[in-house]
Amino acid sequence: MSVVQRFTLGDVLSEHRRGRPLDTAVVDGDVRLTYPELDDRVNRLAHALAADGVTAGERVLWLGQNSFRVLELLVACNRLGAIFCPANWRQSADELAYVLNDLTPKVVVWEESEAVEKARGQVTLDARWVRSGDEYESYLSGDTSEPAHADVLSGTPALALYTAAFDGRPNAALLSSTALISHSMSLLHIRQMENGFTFLACGPLFHVGTMMFTLATFQIGGKLVFTPAYEPKEVCRLIDAEKCTQAFLFGPMIDGLVEANKDGAYDLSSLHFVSHSPEWDKMITVDDSPWCASKMGGYGQTEVGGMLTFLGLGMGGAGYAGRPSPLVHVRILDADGSEVAPGEVGEICARGPSIFSGYWNRPELNEAKAAGGWHHTGDLGRREDDGTITFIGPRLRMIKSANENIYPAEVERALKSHPAIADAAVIGVPDDRFGQSPKAIVVLKEGETATADDVIEHVRGEIASYKKPREVAFVDEIPKRGYTPDYDALDEQHGGGAYPGS
Repeated sequence: MSVVQRFTLGDVLSEHRRGRPLDTAVVDGDVRLTYPELDDRVNRLAHALAADGVTAGERVLWLGQNSFRVLELLVACNRLGAIFCPANWRQSADELAYVLNDLTPKVVVWEESEAVEKARGQVTLDARWVRSGDEYESYLSGDTSEPAHADVLSGTPALALYTAAFDGRPNAALLSSTALISHSMSLLHIRQMENGFTFLACGPLFHVGTMMFTLATFQIGGKLVFTPAYEPKEVCRLIDAEKCTQAFLFGPMIDGLVEANKDGAYDLSSLHFVSHSPEWDKMITVDDSPWCASKMGGYGQTEVGGMLTFLGLGMGGAGYAGRPSPLVHVRILDADGSEVAPGEVGEICARGPSIFSGYWNRPELNEAKAAGGWHHTGDLGRREDDGTITFIGPRLRMIKSANENIYPAEVERALKSHPAIADAAVIGVPDDRFGQSPKAIVVLKEGETATADDVIEHVRGEIASYKKPREVAFVDEIPKRGYTPDYDALDEQHGGGAYPGS
């Protein structure tokens, strides 16, 4: 007789309840919860969600900044076989309305904001809306904390993260417990996370970079510290007070912490992190794990749970994306699905337990993405003679500004909604601070006028502010290749460059 083994995010918490009864699981402002206390809340929340019709396959949406409630909503939904999605709270009302209409959640947990209020007024949705805070606490104040486990398989989609707006609208990538736990185990290995690991979630939890470390810390039974958003002084205070081992940080954020702590008021030595500058290195403990020693390098995307390859597995190799995670297989395939020879460029394709389950409600796209039994990333790469991987760049162009991916098609759609704009294209130009910034190339309608500030403000109202162009060039015509802009010509004419992989 064979036994079907199940191992879900809900099971991880159940085990920590028994194995770590005295350990702190989460810290968020005045909230401090041990693993048993977190488990009790998750069970009460699961019962409340079930009473509102959240069953297997239903969706629950979070519209708000970082909070410990994101974790407990994820695990509670997983115990019901439901899908949880933390949306990008920085989006415009129109973008949030799109997510609401696309995902059709059964329950929406939200924090008050003008964009959320406007989005709510734009949709007709049969959903229970629960305001985060006192209303949320009342929502899960039921008198039972009995286990709320449905018969959930490990491969059931658990988390949805919106990504990949190449065609102008994003898609929700679905990640199962198997995928999330598998990725966590790879990250635990490369980062050498040990007992007592404490992660400060100061980056957005709708971003896979923050979420992957949150879940790896959860997997190992570490302490998770949440702060609503990155604020340098508060991040310094939390690192000092909670003795954080790791945080979601990159270049400009690190520079902000150095400036905020230039008087040495906070002890940041508990932070085992990547070397960055002499001032930063004196404040922290420079970490020698493969993850930090390699400058947190590799290649990844939301659809693979975070990282597909790690530079830490290929330091000194010819390919600057390193080698694949121990739990995936990677192939470089041509347009016919055949593997190309080392040194030749093809599409990076992968399979393994950490790969996503497809996109929500995108059957045709899912079929194309899974052709031949491999996940087609949409990115170009090359396997070097020593077996390491080089990331070349997206098959469809992408702009990388700081740590944010900006897809020209999405910005172009926003530009073309301006009443004075006849046509538009977006390129990335080198930026000393952020690596790249978007630049709009705009054709005005005959007889219409608009200034660069008009155009930038219009885009800011249509999509998230960080996606808006920082420069606008007005031209008579946009060069085309077929029906699409000739981006190479635009780069040459308007100073484009510094694309990922270049």
